[in-house]
Amino acid sequence: MLSIIIPTLNAEATLPQVLSCCSDAHDMLIVDGGSTDTTTRIATDFGAQVVMSEPGRGRQLALGADHAKTSWMLFLHADTRLPKDWQADVERFISQKRNQGLAAYFRLAFDSTGGGAHRVAALANWRAQTLGLPYGDQGLLIHKDLYNQVGGYRTDQNLMEDVDLVRRIGPMRLKPLRATITTSATKYHRDGWWGRPLTNLTCLTLYLLGARQSWIERLYR
Repeated sequence: MLSIIIPTLNAEATLPQVLSCCSDAHDMLIVDGGSTDTTTRIATDFGAQVVMSEPGRGRQLALGADHAKTSWMLFLHADTRLPKDWQADVERFISQKRNQGLAAYFRLAFDSTGGGAHRVAALANWRAQTLGLPYGDQGLLIHKDLYNQVGGYRTDQNLMEDVDLVRRIGPMRLKPLRATITTSATKYHRDGWWGRPLTNLTCLTLYLLGARQSWIERLYR
């Protein structure tokens, strides 16, 4: 009994592959921020519930949580595919009652080969496990009780909404799953396997230092 929540905005290129991996979920929720392509039609064709929202990933994720029909929720990006063995891994985690007070994330890989992809994925997995900072492209599995306890996604955050939430959860309550999730490497092919991580790291540093969100968004975009 799991709700998979995916925020979208013009995601027609990647959404079919993502939803085909989620088809066995009890509840698939697409929270769309005003797509002008075929995103919402694709979602409907796959049997997902579509909820319309103002754009902004924090706002969309929070709205998805409000509409979730089950106690366990898996937040997923629209360009990130679940592995074939995801169900067994998730069921193993949620079947243990004590895990209702914990949250979980997947190991990360990219849909790209080469040293850059492996290096960035390895650093992301190290950051998640060592520093307790998994990003949204690693998914987030969480029970509604814990989600509500820590305050959920903040609707005014268009960027770093994932970091904001996992910091409130805390590293002691974040656990890695065994399976590996695969996310799109499009941004890295465009900006470079050194340039994109450097931008991400700079944005994270500015966020942790309390910089204005508008500054961080301008740099990220």
